[in-house]
Amino acid sequence: MGPPSVVLALAVCLLAAGAHAQHLAPLRSSTPEQQRLDAAAFDGFDQAIGDRLADIQSVVVLLHGRLAYQYHRDRNPDALRDTQSVAKSALAAAVGVALRQGLIASLDAPVVDIMAEWRTLNPDPRAQRITLRHLLAMTAGFDVTDIAGTAAPLPPAQAWARPLRSQPGHSFAYDNSALLLVTAILQKASARPLHEFVGVQLAGPLGISGPSYDRGLHLRTVDMAKLGHLFLEDGVWNGERLLPAGFAAQATRVHSEGGPPVGLPYGLFWWVPSQSTYFASGYGGQFIWVHPPLGVVVAVTSSVSPGSQERGQAMQLIRGRLFQAVQKRAAP
Repeated sequence: MGPPSVVLALAVCLLAAGAHAQHLAPLRSSTPEQQRLDAAAFDGFDQAIGDRLADIQSVVVLLHGRLAYQYHRDRNPDALRDTQSVAKSALAAAVGVALRQGLIASLDAPVVDIMAEWRTLNPDPRAQRITLRHLLAMTAGFDVTDIAGTAAPLPPAQAWARPLRSQPGHSFAYDNSALLLVTAILQKASARPLHEFVGVQLAGPLGISGPSYDRGLHLRTVDMAKLGHLFLEDGVWNGERLLPAGFAAQATRVHSEGGPPVGLPYGLFWWVPSQSTYFASGYGGQFIWVHPPLGVVVAVTSSVSPGSQERGQAMQLIRGRLFQAVQKRAAP
């Protein structure tokens, strides 16, 4: 889930590039008839969310890449929202960009093949076998106990030097330091700031607008939804391939049984509760929820607080009334 500091490196290296986008890539257009049907399907949602789901701050629903519904408590769709550990799933997209650019040859090569300076940091020979896939799947084997998912991340060299509890790939342990380790790997592989190539290859084409990295990654809710749609479309946006073919499927299939803090199976920086659904999750109720059978992506932001985390209003909305509306809207 992660404290705000855990997403700082990603925000600096990846999505700050959005400020340099030459254009804001549009969503697909809706016909007047689609707009009428959308309005009917989501009728009453504004009032229901506003009156009964006080933690929820914003909602965006994309159906087949077009905007079907949006709600913003502050009536500002351009407001930047605190995404918390949704940033991990965004970093997975950055890894895909690096693979497509040939900056990383494989998810399965030992990390120390890239980070030679880490070879001597950890005396455990098992550390030499940790791969980028292990880090993304949270199965590197480091001795981590973070039931709440809010532990502060360690600097990369210190994180790599931690004792190992298990063989790499053997068991899941949620690790906020994994984000900073992966970021360091991407920086080394590119030999330049990530925004120099990710800005062109990802943030620019997606039209990610004016992200902020002050005390964590902040995005517009619609930009969160765009990231979800990119994975839904196998890494293709508006006809342009941004991620390698098949990478999205790899990232959103089960790699382990998972565990705390969400308690569901885990992919590569994505939670995978079933074969038909995957989602990005951030502390307090920040979500990118993707359901490919209906071509739907839902982005939700909530107040960042222990109370909001405990009440879970965002997931209640997604799995309840909102999904029912989407099912009816998608019916012939």
